[in-house]
Amino acid sequence: MGLQVPVVSQQSRGARKNLRRHGDHGRHRRADRDRPAFVQARLDPGGAKDYPCATQDSGKNRDMAHSQSETARCRAVDGFVRARFGPRGTLRLHRAALGLDLLRAPVNVALSPVFLATRLAAWLFRLAGMGRISAWLAGRRVFLPSDLARLLRDDLTVFLQSMQAQGLVAELPPEDLRRAVADYTETRNAVAEITTSLIVLAAGLVLFGATTPGVISLAGPVAEMRAQQRAIQDFAFGSGLGRLWNGIFPAEPGAAQVLLTGLALAAVASTVTAFAGLLADPVQVWTGVHRRRLMRLLARLDRQSGSATLEREHLLARGGDLADAALALWRNLRG
Repeated sequence: MGLQVPVVSQQSRGARKNLRRHGDHGRHRRADRDRPAFVQARLDPGGAKDYPCATQDSGKNRDMAHSQSETARCRAVDGFVRARFGPRGTLRLHRAALGLDLLRAPVNVALSPVFLATRLAAWLFRLAGMGRISAWLAGRRVFLPSDLARLLRDDLTVFLQSMQAQGLVAELPPEDLRRAVADYTETRNAVAEITTSLIVLAAGLVLFGATTPGVISLAGPVAEMRAQQRAIQDFAFGSGLGRLWNGIFPAEPGAAQVLLTGLALAAVASTVTAFAGLLADPVQVWTGVHRRRLMRLLARLDRQSGSATLEREHLLARGGDLADAALALWRNLRG
């Protein structure tokens, strides 16, 4: 009895080919569903018409994949924010500020108006269609690199690269990624300056009952207080009569005394700015500000935009400086 070989008809062979073809097609559909939405947009810039399997049902699957991708991205952002900017994370971060950062801080505070001017000029040149000049201005690094900012930049770069490896963030050229991370750290520095301005404002209200949004407007009241105390102590008939006399005829500080007081307050304020994140970071974590700022950065990377942007925190910080100078000028003119 010979070996019997099963006979396969042409019809059954064709059916198997169709089955394999449809099976491969199904695997491609599952692979497309597993991709995040912004990755699909990069692979499929023309939309659903370029995919023969992109039917109405696959559109629903894409929405589900997009929702899953956004959920994974939000969880990753929340974990990074809590680890880096929570009470323990920001304490570890600010250990890097104990050193030369104390010397760099006053210089960076003084360079803040220069930074704002370059960003505004870049924005105006971009509106005028001068893209090359705008890109050159936007790429200028104005601030001195601090150890704290360098540590944060390294941590954020590693975080973004890990998200890119998981397909949760669109990939950018390394230079554009570095520029986006640098802009993020500079925005955080602006928040530190805003925090310092709020501390100065609270000090002026508590000590003098006056509105002092910055060291310029605070220098006058502090100089007056020091001049008054010195006049009372140096009064010829004793401090008791000196307090009575100077209560009627208060001592006035000289211009040099006000200037020196302002310089001393600026040095103190720059030191406070270097460590203002110890207070500002946990508050921003609890209020969700850090999370929203980082999500804006990811949205910028999704648009594959490495161009520098002017965040509202910079405008708010420099607006406080202008208000401080205007208030001090108004008080001097009023006498």
